[in-house]
Formats: sequence, structure tokens, C-alpha cells
Amino acid sequence: MQRRMFLKTGALAAAAAPIAMPAIAQSMPEVKWRLTSSFPKQLDTIYGTAQQFAKFMSDATDGKFQIQTFSAGEIVPGLQALDAVTSGTVECAHTPTYFYVGKEPALGLGTGIPFGLNARQQHSWWYFGGGEQIVNAALAKFNAYSIPCGNSGCQMGGFFRKELKTLDDLKGLKFRIGGMGGAVLAKLGVVPTQIAAGDVYPALERGTIDAAEFVGPYDDEKLGFVKVAPYYYYPGWWEGGAMLHLVINQDQWNKLPKHYQAIVQNACEAANNWMLAKYDFVNPGGLRKLIAQGAQLKAFPQPIMEASLKAAEEYYAETSAKSEAFKKGYESMVAFRGENLLWWQVAELSYDAFMNRLRSR
Repeated sequence: MQRRMFLKTGALAAAAAPIAMPAIAQSMPEVKWRLTSSFPKQLDTIYGTAQQFAKFMSDATDGKFQIQTFSAGEIVPGLQALDAVTSGTVECAHTPTYFYVGKEPALGLGTGIPFGLNARQQHSWWYFGGGEQIVNAALAKFNAYSIPCGNSGCQMGGFFRKELKTLDDLKGLKFRIGGMGGAVLAKLGVVPTQIAAGDVYPALERGTIDAAEFVGPYDDEKLGFVKVAPYYYYPGWWEGGAMLHLVINQDQWNKLPKHYQAIVQNACEAANNWMLAKYDFVNPGGLRKLIAQGAQLKAFPQPIMEASLKAAEEYYAETSAKSEAFKKGYESMVAFRGENLLWWQVAELSYDAFMNRLRSR
């Protein structure tokens, strides 16, 4: 009797197998994408975030979803990553959306604007304050869709060949900085210049430029700017928490099965956390190295900070008059920031201030 039952059960299993196996296979189709990064491979944390994202995708799909990563310049230059996504040259890019404010100012809000939000606040505004809807509506006209995929945290103010003492020291200063930060500083007499990473050191050395900002201590130390521009200023008020994005061709996104879309979203979130955690780990050591090499750590003078804030607010008023999308996003961000800073002052800032006092004992 047991033998008959075994044979009967085995026959049923054998009959079911041809049905079940193809269903499983069909649910995990093979997908191959190309990703262009806006950064060179030597920036192992920023470029490494794209690599981590690709690994997370492969691991989560048993290798069915493969993403090949390319550094800036291998397919297109870093500042043309969105164009490559729009045209379908690549399926996706890892890039900050503020690189493309010339196309649409509202895209600056996706990464963060001068005197905007810190990393946690930017993340919160994106998911709960309306940021996702506002920025992706702006990206839609470029046939693109974005998901947060990394954050640098607050950046440094950069290296300067001469010390800044008054507002007059900014007039005529040739500064390697782009985007909205450059536009704001231009109001104070700075001459903003956008130069590729590999060309910054010789430009500083020759005096073609007077200052340069990049990211934070870990990346900045690798570039050697301190050898020719010893004054290292903080904070980088134009990037209080710079969020990067996976920018995806809208047609390619729509083709993905829903469960693959969910995996992409979760892999981006994992990569986002990886990048911020990595920078929090490596930046203290980078700062110590820079100081050992002669960096003179300086806070921007208060009059410069206040004048920069005033210039930023003037710039936002002008930009809001030209772009309804930016106006909507800026008003949303400001409302969120005002409410969030109330909470931040009560808990986060007071706790951090106490712990820093404790450290200095």
C-alpha cells in the first residue's frame, strides 16, 4: 500500500514539475543594462556606489538582472549622463540631478540646493515631503525617472590659495564650482569656473584659478589640492547633504516587471545607505591626513555666510519667477525645512553639541 501511495505521489510531482519550473523562470527574466556614472573610478566611494548597486541587483535576482557600470568618459562625459539616458544610449545613470539645472532649475532640488537640507532631511523630504513627485515631474520631459542612490553628507567648502577675511576677498576670486552654488557666489563677485577633476590641480598650481571645491576630506586628500592651496574651508553650504540618483530611461523602467522595479528601488536604498555610511567612516581619517599635510582648517567668516545666504535667497526668487516647477519645489522644501529644523534643534543639535563638548574635555 505504501509503495502504491509513493508511486502515486511521485507521479503527481512529476506531472506538476513541467508546469512549475517554467513559471519560476518566467518570473525572473534576464535583463542587461548599462549604467554610466558621472564620476571617475578613482573616487571609489561615489563610483563605488554604482558598483554596489549593480552587485545588489545581481545578488537579489540570482544574476538575472545584470548592470554593467561605466565611469565618466567611457561612454559619455560625466555632465552628459542625463542626455545618454534620455536618448536611450544607456538604460540608466548614476548622477546628481543638480548637474542639469541648465535644462530645468527644479532638478537642483533633487540633489540639494545652497542652504537647503542635510542628508537625512533631504531623504525625508524626498519620500514624505513631496520631493519625489516634484523632481520626477521635472524629469519626465527628459524621458527619465529617478530614485535616490547615495548621499555624500555635508561637503567641505574647498581649498583656497589665500585666506578669506572679508567679503571683499571674494571679488574676482576664480573658484572651481558649478551649479547653483556658483550662481549664488557670482552675485558676490566670485568668478565660478567648471573644470574637470583631473585639470583642477594644474589650474590651482599655475594660478589660473584661486580656489576649488570637490567633495569632502576622503576624496579631497587624494587630489592633492592642499599642496598648492592650503586654506581648507568649511562648511560647503552649497551642498549640505548632496543626494545622488539612479536616473533611468522611462521606457526601460516601464518595461520592467513590477517585482523587478521593487528590487531596483530597494537596491537603490541599500546603495544610498552604503555611500553615506562609507563617507562617515572615511572622512575623519581623510581630514587628519590633510591637516598632517599642512591644511589650515578654517570656518567661513560669518559675514561671508550671511551674505551668501542673502544672495541665495535673491537667486531663488529670480529662478522662481522663471520656472514654475522650481517655485513649487522650492516652496515645498522651505516649508519642510522650517518644520524639520524645529525638531532638529530640540533633539539632534542639542545631543550633537553635548557630545562634541564631551569629546573636547
